[in-house]
Amino acid sequence: MYRVLLPLLALMIIILSCQSEKKHVKQEVQELPVTLVVHRFDQEFAAAGLEQLPQLKSDYPYLFPAQYTDSVWEAKMKDTLQRELLTEVELEFQDFSAQEDELELFFKHAYYYFPEFEVPEVVTVISDVDYSNRVILADSLLLIGLDNYLRETHRFYGGIDQYIAKGLDKKYLVSDVAGAFAKRAIPRPGDRSFLSRMIYYGKELYLKDVLLPLESDEAKIGYSAEELEWARANEEQIWRYFIERELLYSTEPKLGPRFLDPAPFSKFRLELDNESPGRLGRYVGWQIVRAFMEKQDLDLRAMLVLPGEQIFKESNYKPKK
Repeated sequence: MYRVLLPLLALMIIILSCQSEKKHVKQEVQELPVTLVVHRFDQEFAAAGLEQLPQLKSDYPYLFPAQYTDSVWEAKMKDTLQRELLTEVELEFQDFSAQEDELELFFKHAYYYFPEFEVPEVVTVISDVDYSNRVILADSLLLIGLDNYLRETHRFYGGIDQYIAKGLDKKYLVSDVAGAFAKRAIPRPGDRSFLSRMIYYGKELYLKDVLLPLESDEAKIGYSAEELEWARANEEQIWRYFIERELLYSTEPKLGPRFLDPAPFSKFRLELDNESPGRLGRYVGWQIVRAFMEKQDLDLRAMLVLPGEQIFKESNYKPKK
């Protein structure tokens, strides 16, 4: 009897979970006729011999710059490290269907809110672990370097700083794509104040709230669960620090590396630094934008072009204690 009930109970939990997730996706978004086209160039290149090179160059001319002769690509096909990269990517991404589903849902949301947006063709590549350019979004093309998503402990990442390596995981792939889209959708701030820069990144993270409704907050900002909990638990103290030191309207360039840029920790120049995650200025900017949108009946795109100072003043932001 129990052997029958347990599988039924597990099935009910899965069904209810799926129904709960769908409630977070607007029906009209789910029904949008968006077709995702994915080209696995990494797999095609791995399987190709010299005789297939002309066809690859014809199919993917943007991946074969004219200044490089065929001998360069022939050497690349035979290179031991390249073969190993391709093998490791194939082990991790032989089945790309989960990522395709996530990307399709993201593009449906992007098209819903930005109807002029042209859904690009997706091309997966090997980038020689160029983690600074793991995702490249052009007008009609999205390039994804899959060798940047092999999990933080992979041996290929042994020489990379740990705070960077922890983001080299496929759970962050669709969030990285959304981040690339956000850079196109959100105007750069009109001034260089710390407040404006915080809210610029806050807009990016809020855009992920809207376009990635099923993603966790950890995945959106690239924090571990412990790092996000630290930020939430210390939000009031972080805000007090910014206010007491009059940082909001400062244009000091060093505030970027201290609180906005990727880093192993935020730099308060206090004993707690080593306990903190990096980019806490982005986290605070995110909470300000969330507070603003909770109080306003405002179109998403209208918010994205508002000055940071206006968003801050009208948000009546109060950090969580």
